[in-house]
Amino acid sequence: MTLHATATALYTIADIRAIEEAAARSLPQGALMQRAGQAAASAALKILNHMEDREAAHMRVLVLAGPGNNGGDALEAAAHLAGAGIEVLVCLAPEARSTSPEREQALSRARNSAARFIDGDTTMATAAVNAAPWNLIIDGLFGIGAARPLAGVCREMAQLVNQQRCPVLALDVPSGLHADTGAVDGVAIKATHTITFIGDKPGLHTANGRDQAGSVEVAALAIEPQLLPQASAQLSGLHLFIRHLQPRRQNTHKGSYGSVAVIGGASGMAGAPILSARTALHAGAGRVHIGFAGTPLAHDGGQPELMCKRAQDMDFAGMAFGALVAGPGLGDDSDSVELLQRAIDSDSPLLLDADALNLMAAEPELQSALATRTGAGATILTPHPLEAARLLDISVAEVQADRLAAARQLAAQLGVIVILKGSGTVIAAQDGSVVINTTGGPALATAGTGDVLAGLCGSLLAQGWPEWEAAIGAAWLHGAAADALVAAGTGPIGLTAGELIPAIRKLINALSA
Repeated sequence: MTLHATATALYTIADIRAIEEAAARSLPQGALMQRAGQAAASAALKILNHMEDREAAHMRVLVLAGPGNNGGDALEAAAHLAGAGIEVLVCLAPEARSTSPEREQALSRARNSAARFIDGDTTMATAAVNAAPWNLIIDGLFGIGAARPLAGVCREMAQLVNQQRCPVLALDVPSGLHADTGAVDGVAIKATHTITFIGDKPGLHTANGRDQAGSVEVAALAIEPQLLPQASAQLSGLHLFIRHLQPRRQNTHKGSYGSVAVIGGASGMAGAPILSARTALHAGAGRVHIGFAGTPLAHDGGQPELMCKRAQDMDFAGMAFGALVAGPGLGDDSDSVELLQRAIDSDSPLLLDADALNLMAAEPELQSALATRTGAGATILTPHPLEAARLLDISVAEVQADRLAAARQLAAQLGVIVILKGSGTVIAAQDGSVVINTTGGPALATAGTGDVLAGLCGSLLAQGWPEWEAAIGAAWLHGAAADALVAAGTGPIGLTAGELIPAIRKLINALSA
């Protein structure tokens, strides 16, 4: 997969370090730190200017400066803000003893400004954080170079900052958040805004990143474009799949838009495939079948257009379905294993979710069969973290500690596209390419929303979308529909999976117009 020209690229810590080193060769010492400080000060002023009382003389900003270059960025910002007439108090972390020449220059500029300082005094530092009201706190304790959890007074300061009610601007990444993974080991600053330097980072957008980083702005620091490497990860967006959302031609019929078969619905679990099937229909598939692993319904009273059958009676190979969605409510008995094996053996594009993933984790031969689906249609897996952990034979904590790595490993291991659900859903391809989804939120933390996503993705596959675009588009549309409902007052608390279905249809039609 190649990075789209207009995409927001995501760079790892190693990438950023390499870019910094390459850029520094042709720049005066400290130039990047000065640019970062100027960008941070501009971001701070923008936040302050949105407050009701905009007189600089009334604005109080607390700057937390750590021992490394992130602290240097904060010191440069403090000097600029003090020069703009803002009342600035700089709190130097006690660990800030041996520092780089660039940081020492930044410290000198800040000390020569009107900013006031607290120099490493633990009691005074913690008291300063609590000396409300601050109009803004700038977090420059630790950036992407942090190699250990926050400890000592820095941990205490982070906990105190998180109790404040004013805006918090994090520089590069919130202190305590891992820039590559979004993991937090212990405590991290909870920012309302993050200005990140040179390029965006994956950890700001998945796992704990979305909670800790707030709104994210990228300051490129005038880095020459040729110094930026090809990124293997990017943020999702309409540009990655919009070409498939086009007005429909008049001269078409139901066969033009594909057929979907949803395989699931063991005894007591009929609701899951019904949610998937209804979504597939509302997302534009021409025909939708439900193959029930248990006793089939005579019909779906709420959606009589759906065709309800015994899954055992369906010919997955001969009926040439545009997509098979296997797993919602499938169950875990021997009949379910046989149905899943038949689905894997078919030539149709295949989406596996829920019980299909749990059966695969328990039956290694199913994994082998999936990995050797040569010549067959596309295959997409939609695990949540527990299902991914079972497939990878690791713990949920290990999956969540590095969601990108887990999704990549699973995609490569099984030769599939993986949609690893969660905050900042990760879509991974076999070649290691990754997209982090930017839509959705806690409104989706309710039973059945995964079944809706499975049906949506299956519908896009049946309509001829390539598997990569279908996975990205389904995740984005699914989250955007939830966001629209929340914006209209339905949720996040109490939103139900069934409410997503008409919202998805409305969104698809609006984007296709």
